[in-house]
Amino acid sequence: MNEVLLHYHGLVITPWKLIGLLGAGLFTARWFVQLYATRKHRRVTVPPLFWYLSVVGSMMTLGYFVWGKNDAVGIIQNAFPLFVALYNLSMRPRSAAGAVGGQGPTQAG
Repeated sequence: MNEVLLHYHGLVITPWKLIGLLGAGLFTARWFVQLYATRKHRRVTVPPLFWYLSVVGSMMTLGYFVWGKNDAVGIIQNAFPLFVALYNLSMRPRSAAGAVGGQGPTQAG
């Protein structure tokens, strides 16, 4: 997975780098999803897709930093958001069922 796919003017692309870039793109896309949901509902809203993009983006970039680059800083930087996103996804069904009178977190569905 470390073979060079593209070498153009100093830019080197490997399969692991593609995985890392795609993961970073998905992790960034979550903010556009949140922005769209907030504008649509005219209040701050964090849709479930935000957390799913966080999980997939974190897993892909974590894979890049673990196996592609072997970088401890990148591993720590991406492992924590992965656990937070998984936690928030696991809490979503409970908070939606337990919300009384609109007191729960705002979720778009």
